[in-house]
Parts: sequence; C-alpha cells; structure tokens
Amino acid sequence: MNVTVIGVAGGTGSGKSTLVKRLQEAFIGDEVSTICHDYYYKAHPELTYEERTQLNYDHPQAFDTDMMVEHIRALKNNVPVERPVYSFVNHDRMAETVPVKPSKVLIVDGILIFENKELRDLMDIKVYVDTDADVRLARRIMRDVKDRGRSMESVIQQYINTVKPMHEEFVEPSKKYADVIIPEGGFNSVALAMLIQNIRSLIDAK
Repeated sequence: MNVTVIGVAGGTGSGKSTLVKRLQEAFIGDEVSTICHDYYYKAHPELTYEERTQLNYDHPQAFDTDMMVEHIRALKNNVPVERPVYSFVNHDRMAETVPVKPSKVLIVDGILIFENKELRDLMDIKVYVDTDADVRLARRIMRDVKDRGRSMESVIQQYINTVKPMHEEFVEPSKKYADVIIPEGGFNSVALAMLIQNIRSLIDAK
C-alpha cells in the first residue's frame, strides 16, 4: 500500500486540530491515521514536576523528532508502530503506548514539523495554517485551562516567555516550506475542499 503523508503545521491555537479533524472525516476508516508531534515530547523522569514545568516546550529540542521520523518511515513501509503517550498534566511521557497502523493517508501534525528537514522530506503535501496571533492566544488559554488543568496566569506567562519567542524564531519562518497556506485552517471550507481533492488525486495517482 502506498502511503500519502500530509504535514499540517502552524502556530499554537491556529486551527491545526480542526483541519486534521476535517481531513479525518473526509478519509474515514482505514484510509487515514494521524500522529502528532506533541506525542513525541521527550521523557524527563529525572526531573521533579516543578523542574518539568520550567522546561521550554516550544523549542525543537523538546521533541524526540528522531523517533517520529523513524515511525513515519516505518508506516510508509507498511510497518505498524507503537507511538508514545504524553501527559500534559504531569509534563512527562506515560508508560503506555498506542498502536498506529499503516493507512493510505498519514496526517502528521505539529507546530514545528516543518522546522526539521528530515521530517519535511517525508511529506507529500505540507500545509501551514495561518491565523492571527490574538486569536491563537485566546484559543491557547481556553484549551490549556479547560483541558490541561493550567491556571490562566501560567498560560499567559508561558506564552510570553517561550511560546511567542519560539513561534517567531522557529514556527513562522518554517511557513516558507509549505506547499499550501490556509488561513484559519479547518474553518476555511473552500481551501479544505481543494486540499481534500488534491489528496485524493495523489492517492489515485500512486
């Protein structure tokens, strides 16, 4: 089976997850699988919880990208993988893993996936989701407070100290590697329809 790899990048809260969800709905069943860069945060059992909260989670070195590259290569070769699980509440990798089977479409999602050339080169289509910074910050606050048990103060502090500077240093410059730039991600129905049609064409051509 030929595997078409779609990379979806963009800043925090840009609408990547909504775009990925729409793509998953378009390619149902065994046609699609997804892996997120966030699953591949490095484990730090040697650090205390307080020390882990102080790490810069928006820098490329925070991720075990080598493992992700290895897993994508395996999936492209029709070999199943066991991807890691990360706890955003405990700021550490969990003991369990989740099986991922090869599929016709593999969606790779993350803020920094275009920053790494080895990772970029595995992708057939690279999509960058472009959204205003104030909208992204508002979404980040709502997500982290509601889903990740953070205080609003800690989210804003993290945004100022690491998220914003890392976005400007690594995420925004990686936009130049995108094949397609979609304003507002999954909320842009016209761009989404064109992307789905393009992916289907790629699948049919393989």
